[in-house]
Amino acid sequence: MRMTYEETLSYLFSRLPMFSRLGPAAYKKDLTNTIQLCEALGNPQERFKTIHIAGTNGKGSTSHMLAAILQTAGYKTGLYTSPHLVDFRERIKVNGVWCDEDFVIDFTRRMQPLIESIEPSFFEITVAMAFEYFAQQQVDIAVIEVGLGGRLDSTNIIHPELCVITNIGWDHMNMLGNTLAAIAGEKAGIIKPGIPAVIGEVLPETLPVFEAKKSITQIVYASDQREVNAWEYQHQSLTVAVTDKRSSESVQYVLDLPGLYQLKNLLTVLEACHQLTHLGWRCSSTVIQQALPQVKKLTGLHGRWEQIAADPAVILDVGHNLDGIRAVKEQLRQTRYKQLHWIIGMVRDKDIDAVLQELPTDARYYFTQAHIPRALDAHELSDKAATLHLQGTIHADVNMALAAARKQADKDDLIVICGSVFLVGEVQR
Repeated sequence: MRMTYEETLSYLFSRLPMFSRLGPAAYKKDLTNTIQLCEALGNPQERFKTIHIAGTNGKGSTSHMLAAILQTAGYKTGLYTSPHLVDFRERIKVNGVWCDEDFVIDFTRRMQPLIESIEPSFFEITVAMAFEYFAQQQVDIAVIEVGLGGRLDSTNIIHPELCVITNIGWDHMNMLGNTLAAIAGEKAGIIKPGIPAVIGEVLPETLPVFEAKKSITQIVYASDQREVNAWEYQHQSLTVAVTDKRSSESVQYVLDLPGLYQLKNLLTVLEACHQLTHLGWRCSSTVIQQALPQVKKLTGLHGRWEQIAADPAVILDVGHNLDGIRAVKEQLRQTRYKQLHWIIGMVRDKDIDAVLQELPTDARYYFTQAHIPRALDAHELSDKAATLHLQGTIHADVNMALAAARKQADKDDLIVICGSVFLVGEVQR
């Protein structure tokens, strides 16, 4: 009997080790299963062009911006990202449209014997599913976001047109290494001979890792090519003037992703487009200017300094590691409000103490947790926060926390929800 979509997801979620639920125990440290799954499908990843994107933060926004630009240029564009916020099919899109429920059902049924035989992770089967869907849909190009790391990530069986690494920061140290150089080494594992690579941000500790790759391919540092010389944040948009250091030409862009951290991502995206143009893809400045004000509409991106309500303003942001929280704090410095209400929940395998030390002591906190096994208990989070003079109340889930914050807040206050992608995904919109 044919499974329904809900039954199919239940099978995938319960049968396969899922990193977002279990953490490191679900991480497979080789590409064997992915290779075997894709070979069984006839290697669909070889039937379309790709762009491969890694990085600690910003890879989701960068992936969506590039997909929006390629769509606007007239290309049938696939987009693979993870995790999803609300529906599994958000991971696999073509021109901003989620993959079909029937495809998910039929793919899972077809692959079930192999799933039972080799026991892949949830991420491995999802990657194979995405590649098969993009091949079936005959996309011109697909933007593929790395799940975790790079070298051993399931997506790293593609031979892309371009590699992009947004930045290197402190995250997943228990799997990627305890130094920035080690983490950079894992992410630089997506760089392949003869395929140009754009590096968004570089640090003294990570520069030697990327410089070493110059022996096999062209390495371009985005910040060496362009700089932001002016920006304005208003009405949930960001207007940015960017100067090309090579020509001294200045171009203005409007982004519908208003987070100030998008300034760095923008420079990365612009250099990626410059490299794609050299490879024969249509990515003109005009196309970019048309695409960037409607990235959310074109691709369905959510959770990046996203305002979902007013009076008081409610902001969702998927910032969840040290650099992500610092970016949220920078945004807060540019935002007007009377009192800050911060709803936070985290997962156990993050550097909890480092994140908590970054949080402002004058905010009112609402401690909660996502409904996944990996979530840190809200009481434990509250206890840790109390040692750093962060005071607040404890709530069973994010929507109860939001209701409590709304009850306490004046219309000129600001409510921010962040700390975990999964927490943001559970917010009832």
